[in-house]
Amino acid sequence: MWHLESKSDLPLYGQIIQLIERKIENGELLPGEKLPAERKLAQLLGVNRSTIVRALDELAASGKLVRTQGSGTHVNEEKWGVLTTGKTNWRHYVDQGGFHAEDPYIRDVHALALHDSKQAIDLATGELPVELMPQIETPSLSWQSFLAEESQHDILGYSPLRHTIQKQMAAAAGIKTNADQILITSGAQQAIFLITQCLLAPGDAIAIESPSYFYSLSLFQSAGLRIFALPMDEDGVIISDLEKLYRKHRIKMVFVNPTFQNPTGLLMPDKRRAQLIECCAALKIPIVEDDPFGPLLDYSDQAVTPLKKLDPDNVLYIGSLSKVMGSNTRIGWLDGPPAVVNRLAEARQEMDFGLSIFPQILANYVLQTDSFQQHLDFLRIELLKRRDLLIAALERHLPSKLDYLVPEGGFHLYVKLPVATMRKSLFPFFLDKKLLVMPSTTFGEKAPAIRLTFARITEKTAEQAAVILKDILDSN
Repeated sequence: MWHLESKSDLPLYGQIIQLIERKIENGELLPGEKLPAERKLAQLLGVNRSTIVRALDELAASGKLVRTQGSGTHVNEEKWGVLTTGKTNWRHYVDQGGFHAEDPYIRDVHALALHDSKQAIDLATGELPVELMPQIETPSLSWQSFLAEESQHDILGYSPLRHTIQKQMAAAAGIKTNADQILITSGAQQAIFLITQCLLAPGDAIAIESPSYFYSLSLFQSAGLRIFALPMDEDGVIISDLEKLYRKHRIKMVFVNPTFQNPTGLLMPDKRRAQLIECCAALKIPIVEDDPFGPLLDYSDQAVTPLKKLDPDNVLYIGSLSKVMGSNTRIGWLDGPPAVVNRLAEARQEMDFGLSIFPQILANYVLQTDSFQQHLDFLRIELLKRRDLLIAALERHLPSKLDYLVPEGGFHLYVKLPVATMRKSLFPFFLDKKLLVMPSTTFGEKAPAIRLTFARITEKTAEQAAVILKDILDSN
């Protein structure tokens, strides 16, 4: 992080020089790495831009930085070794790694959400706020009690939790499965990671909905997979386009999020789900159904069938508690054929020697309480209230400027913007106004749009967000 020490005898420009030199020496700034723009750096450190310019000029004069008109300020690759004699040039290895560095804009969004939460209007973080997490007391268990449960913990996870998930999937969504077909994971992303590492090979082609939050994950690129965008309309993935992709690229797997899709909030209707299942079965393409918002769907109210129920053999189903209990829960699961589940479990054990039993015991306890179902009912109602607050504010201030479909659930409102192109230069305005949004480029789409997450919205922040958004669009 960029911050100056509260106590220092050096003048401000000297403190900045010292800070940058320290970052170079300890490897936080690598050779060739670009520093934040002068204006941005001044904002981060709370100083005048002229102070930043003086410090950077002196560092450039000493050869530690290179300042180029139009290209910004970078750490000098040739001089870096002067400060770090005998150290490896890690820039080469960092650049060659499979996981891409976080986008600077997204990094700034996360930093503002974390360190300036009182001032920032957070419509970017796709997680539950504290007040919407379940108010459920955890059981009083001794250390000996935890140890005693180890006998029920195997390569697939904690057996009582797998049986509880099995029963709840059957009761809530009509998905019939066996406990030995369920692998407990430390969140949904671990399940996706295991699939990419164990069931696919470098060079394999996969199809992913476009837009989709999957594009923000580096794990597909790190596995060497070829990713092809699967276009969507207002009902979800377009089946004819999937057939074309298969014929052209020999698609090996399809990744979809059909229930309150992230970022669009779309709920794929049963007719389109049946068409997707029929198409993939005919082409012999397995489907990965990521369903983090599934628990928020009231199946008694909405006629929607999980893909897993339509085709138990061809669909790998991923569930998670993060969207209903908070991201720190770190409990997910994968339901698939026993041979697949056991292969993934073996691979996971080789990588991290299993999964901690503690969160699994707590999750199993919470899932069986009456309070948990009451929490889900409350959460559905509260999220729809917050959605309506945001939409009402947008309609008041931008009645004809925005285009969006009203989601029937989930966290997200996907708003198409009335600007010709999605210019990166537009987003510093959002940061300056401390309005945190996620751009469509994060989700693999070039069309100008933003994802607004309404889980954290209040009547006041909805109004403020709409006003700021109107000001930004009017001035651009």
